Amino acid sequence: MHPVEPLYAYDRQAKAEAGAAVLVGIDEAGRGPLAGPVVVAGVVLPLEADSLFQVYDSKQVTEAERDELAQQLKGAPDVRIAVAVIPAQRIDEINILEATREGMRQVAVELGASLALVDGVKVPRFPMPARFVVKGDATSASIAAASIIAKTTRDAMLVELDAQYPQYGFATHKGYGTQAHLEALRKYGPCPEHRRSFRPVREIINPPQTQLELPIFQ
Repeated sequence: MHPVEPLYAYDRQAKAEAGAAVLVGIDEAGRGPLAGPVVVAGVVLPLEADSLFQVYDSKQVTEAERDELAQQLKGAPDVRIAVAVIPAQRIDEINILEATREGMRQVAVELGASLALVDGVKVPRFPMPARFVVKGDATSASIAAASIIAKTTRDAMLVELDAQYPQYGFATHKGYGTQAHLEALRKYGPCPEHRRSFRPVREIINPPQTQLELPIFQ
């Protein structure tokens, strides 16, 4: 059995059990970084045994392998893809969890899902039947494909942001809170792409007040 076959088998079974015409796998990239958007991808894969894409959890393959898989998926006429980009400003308005959920609903509607397989915890007010699959990118082929599209899309966007704001090193750390990123934040302050509601950024903008130590008299 090919290593990806169990992932496709999961999707076929879910689709058959729901009687779904269109099954969409959904995943996100970029919930944790201090800068840049959160990117949500939805993917509709062909599930026939003779059309298997070698999709894996995006975290389990190299950057070069992810890029190659993403190009294969984007170039395949029988694969449908939707991407939602939720910018830092929107994340600050509604918080990162709600921004992610917003993107997930958006791609499901755009692709006309009759069943959505969503990586992670439940998304309330989902617009169609859905399964919320913990570690879904290691369980479902469609979610794994979505994880690849979301990750490669966001990484490419952070490389573009690096050209705009080279002092932060976005191309290297992709907005995550590395030591180098935090040092650049302290030196230059935040740029428009930083998430001001995230604690490390917020505390650089408005440092917490230190309490004065009063002498103890006896």
